[in-house]
Amino acid sequence: MSRCGDVFENRATGEYAVILRGSGDRGDGPILAHLLVRPGGAVTGEHVHPYLNERFTVLGGRLDARVNGRRMSLGPGQSVLVEARVAHDWWNASTTEDAHVLVEIAAAPATRDGRVDVGRFELMIANLFGLANDGKLDRHQRPPLLHAAVFAREFFDMIVFTRPPAIVQRVLFALMAPVGQRLGYRAIEPRYARPHGHVPPEPWALAAAGLPVTLPGDASLAKEDARRLA
Repeated sequence: MSRCGDVFENRATGEYAVILRGSGDRGDGPILAHLLVRPGGAVTGEHVHPYLNERFTVLGGRLDARVNGRRMSLGPGQSVLVEARVAHDWWNASTTEDAHVLVEIAAAPATRDGRVDVGRFELMIANLFGLANDGKLDRHQRPPLLHAAVFAREFFDMIVFTRPPAIVQRVLFALMAPVGQRLGYRAIEPRYARPHGHVPPEPWALAAAGLPVTLPGDASLAKEDARRLA
């Protein structure tokens, strides 16, 4: 469970996310995060979220993405909605400039009957980033095969990578996950299953997300900063 100001960082992929509204304080709204993608940073690989909608709005810099096979380059003020079960990938192609992105994560409309715990997305991210930070992922930022089977079986409701095909993953991982568990691999490590730190969110990021600017300083100035970035 996360709250405003909690940090999730993947030093291997260049992702640094500050929660603006987390599962612990979001009410009925989506999870909101200020994602900083460092030059050359990228998500682990093309994937789908079976039951989640995800929106990316660029606040500063540029974010390149591929959504349902269509490549796009998003600049400040531009956004894209990735609906559940739509394949997507994203990266920062710049070699010098950070990308600042507002990320919104919510249960897809057809699943808002309580069957989907959006907080599990945070749990998945915390564990995956923890493994990456400890150097336990390969050059493609994936766990070893038996560990990947245990991880994928646990979080198949949150994320499915597009390669190999989902049906192949289900069959293989169902066979391999029990072996991985016997060897001591776990999908959820207690030392990873929490935010990696806590910082005051940037006031302009809160303003851009439409949230109250509760930090010391001039709220009107923060909103003006958000307008300039947009």
